[in-house]
Amino acid sequence: MSDFEKLNLKEAVIVEGKYDKIRLSSVISSPVITLNGFRVFKDKEAQALIRKVAKSRGILVMTDVDSAGFVLRNFLRGIAPESQIKHCYIPTIYGKEKRKTEYSKEGKLGVEGIDKEELVKAIHRSGATIIGQRLRVNDREITKMDLFDFGLCGQENSAILRKELLTKLSLPTYLSTNAMLSALNCIFTYDEFSDIINTDK
Repeated sequence: MSDFEKLNLKEAVIVEGKYDKIRLSSVISSPVITLNGFRVFKDKEAQALIRKVAKSRGILVMTDVDSAGFVLRNFLRGIAPESQIKHCYIPTIYGKEKRKTEYSKEGKLGVEGIDKEELVKAIHRSGATIIGQRLRVNDREITKMDLFDFGLCGQENSAILRKELLTKLSLPTYLSTNAMLSALNCIFTYDEFSDIINTDK
């Protein structure tokens, strides 16, 4: 599946970990948020981000089919209103992920181990909103070069400016540059983000 065939979803997708995100990013062009496992239970900033994204564009929850994935999925039901959440269920397939030396506790493949074709089918079954390419030239995603241009990365005071911006936007202040970029693209278009930056000047 080449890049131009990737699904473009209205919703941001929530997965358990970074390997799930890597796998899913091969079939969709939409933002993906990682929960980092059960850490989200105590991470109030991450919960606030999820609420903000759910309100802005909706979220599609795609967790593994084991008991841990079920617990995370139920937890997210309490984070945002039901109307803002869609659920994507991957098929139950027994096996072992290539990068692992042993089978999981329940012996089931997680999101990272599912074939691309099966992931696409699961997304279609979920009722996610699949959209075409954006029509307006300026209604584009925020890039790392944009962050550099705004002084948010690659410059002397970038770390301080990022933290100030994240605080202002009520986003987790510990986000790395890449994680911040992903979060910003879940919520804002480039024009909206540019207006926020320029308002502060």
